[in-house]
Amino acid sequence: MKLFARAFAALALALAAALPAGAQTYPARPVKIIVPFAPGGPADLFARQLGQYMSEDLKQSFVIEDRPGAGSILGTEAVAKAAPDGYTLLAMSNTHTTNESLIPNKPFALMRDFVAVAPINYSDLLMVVPPSLPAKDLKQFIALAKAKPGALNYASSGPGTPYHMAGELFKAMSGTNIVHVPFKGSGEARNAVIGGHVDMMFDAITTMAGNARAGQVRALGTTGAKRSAVLPDVPTIAEAGVPGYDATIWLGLMAPAGTPKAVVDLLNAEVVKIVGRADLQRTWGEQGAVSMIMSPAEFDKYLRADIAKWAHVVEVSGAKVE
Repeated sequence: MKLFARAFAALALALAAALPAGAQTYPARPVKIIVPFAPGGPADLFARQLGQYMSEDLKQSFVIEDRPGAGSILGTEAVAKAAPDGYTLLAMSNTHTTNESLIPNKPFALMRDFVAVAPINYSDLLMVVPPSLPAKDLKQFIALAKAKPGALNYASSGPGTPYHMAGELFKAMSGTNIVHVPFKGSGEARNAVIGGHVDMMFDAITTMAGNARAGQVRALGTTGAKRSAVLPDVPTIAEAGVPGYDATIWLGLMAPAGTPKAVVDLLNAEVVKIVGRADLQRTWGEQGAVSMIMSPAEFDKYLRADIAKWAHVVEVSGAKVE
């Protein structure tokens, strides 16, 4: 037994020595998670929640830094240029996979300059209009849009965001001409539709459901394949008038390319542990968000498939950056 113990100890020491020096002690100082979107949106809110749990579990500060601008390009570029040591991470969404085809001349390429760490969650979007708009349901909205081509508009938090692409997909599938009005963040876009300054918006159900319940906006449909438990009386867009329509918003975590695999694996294990918590899944479920659990390799494959999916949508819809 003593010989076995010594051999096991020697093996453990050898394995530890084989790890990159930084991975053995990671995280040894505060970690920055850059959110390339405006404060108050789903990416910001869920990143802060994730960072809090990671700080508690890993006994080191995970600091959230909002750095919006240029449709997520500014903050994302900052992470791409950061040292690949695990101390600067990117909170990202399907904005990034869409931008691969929508904005091809970026200062970075997602799958070249970043490595997949882990997904976080996904949620349906909610299509809403101001109560003053003369459209009580989706079919009336489509009829109104077709009667006045180019007269109606819709808000988004910027080019390439899930809100923008949900609108472009809707236009293409419903045969309507609705003008895109990009804002600097989802909060501004949300306030614009609540205030009646724009005619429609697709917003994350996690943030807009409360406004719909309060009567500040009229919900015309949800964007998932089935009705949301958060607003069960609201039909899906597919069942309300646009068969086959399906769009969601999802969030994830990436790191600069070259980040040690041991660090990526540690971060993935931590995120998987957090998003798998029963209490968190229950809380998120009440808000309309669903945990996503994947290995780094599985998330990499998911990202590449999503890039291909939205490249097709961009081509079919004719979406472009204004």
